[in-house]
Amino acid sequence: MKNIFYFILLISTLLKANVVEVGVNKPIKSIKKAIAIAKVGDTVLVHKGLYREGNIVIDKKIVFLGIGYPILDGQKKYEVLSVKSDGVIVDGFKIIKSGYATLEDPCGIKVYNKNHVTIQNNILDNNFFGIYIQNGRNCIVKNNKIRAYGKEEQRIGNGIHCWKSDSLQITANTVSGHRDGIYFEFVTNSVIWRNISVKNIRYGLHFMFSNDDAYISNVFKNNGAGVAVMFTRRVKMFNNYFEENWGDAAYGLLLKEISDSYISGNKFIKNTSGIHMEGTSRILIERNIFEANGWGMKIQASCMDNVIKNNNFVGNTFDISTNGSLVLNTFNSNYWDKYEGYDLDKNGVGDVHYHPLSLFAVLTENNPSAMLLFRSFMITLLDKSEKILPSITPDNFVDETPLMHSLSL
Repeated sequence: MKNIFYFILLISTLLKANVVEVGVNKPIKSIKKAIAIAKVGDTVLVHKGLYREGNIVIDKKIVFLGIGYPILDGQKKYEVLSVKSDGVIVDGFKIIKSGYATLEDPCGIKVYNKNHVTIQNNILDNNFFGIYIQNGRNCIVKNNKIRAYGKEEQRIGNGIHCWKSDSLQITANTVSGHRDGIYFEFVTNSVIWRNISVKNIRYGLHFMFSNDDAYISNVFKNNGAGVAVMFTRRVKMFNNYFEENWGDAAYGLLLKEISDSYISGNKFIKNTSGIHMEGTSRILIERNIFEANGWGMKIQASCMDNVIKNNNFVGNTFDISTNGSLVLNTFNSNYWDKYEGYDLDKNGVGDVHYHPLSLFAVLTENNPSAMLLFRSFMITLLDKSEKILPSITPDNFVDETPLMHSLSL
């Protein structure tokens, strides 16, 4: 923080911009007054203290810098900070207790139709929405800690909410206790990178109608329903962790009406379903780990032209499940810990094909109560017979080149 402060002072000096200081022991004690005095390019420097000034509006291009995390308190009545100018930097504040209203969506920090805004190194605690980017371009949300204490999803907003925006960078934030940790709707050409989204009421990440975005090295853990990706094209998801999302309607990752996307290097561990796919097409899923899930993958019959290759399936109750007999997707060169074949030529590839779809997975898909019979002797016997001579499961639902050893991922 000190380095940033000195850097800004240096730049301000070089550019002949002014620093307007606010604090208990300073001539100016009101943030609103300081912003009114400041000119474009100035820095408003706010010292440590508690500030209760209602809704604070930044309507000119300034650096809004907190020293010692000054507290901006919305008193459960106001939107705390509204950014209504391009090029604003908000850095180093603790923003608490915004108003609560389901129609007006009050926020800790909200950007209104502006570009090149940076929000970084802030703590947002107990706000309705945390940070909200509305129709923004080239904005950065970085290194913020966002926490709320919602119990019902109808009574709390999202941690980071982005709507109708382009070229955003959402980086290294920590979000918990909101409805959705991170929410994108009509957001394009943006990157979500190294965020941690845990213990949110609904989804850790939720996005719809948001094309050409990338999600890299994030952690989504212990969220109510996992991560949901809907009605989107050209999504890239690399090296993310989807962990411990349990419940009847919970997923590591839900893909619904997604096309032309790439999912690689992710870890799906201890979820109800690692990936649940509906209406997806032309997705390449490779080099992922599916471990200790209820279902490694659920691929509904509405999916087609997806390729699943070079993944590790380890310790899942069911590796794969589907709700139909039509097979329009390809499985190749995956490692299945349930594979019991052999490799006489020692080339690392099983000599007999592997049917990853078990009879019992098909039965429970249509009759969930059949789970009561799981691990019974008769079911085990039927399952093994089905793998040798498929009669109920589709015989072309097969990995023709199953690997004998797990991949190093």
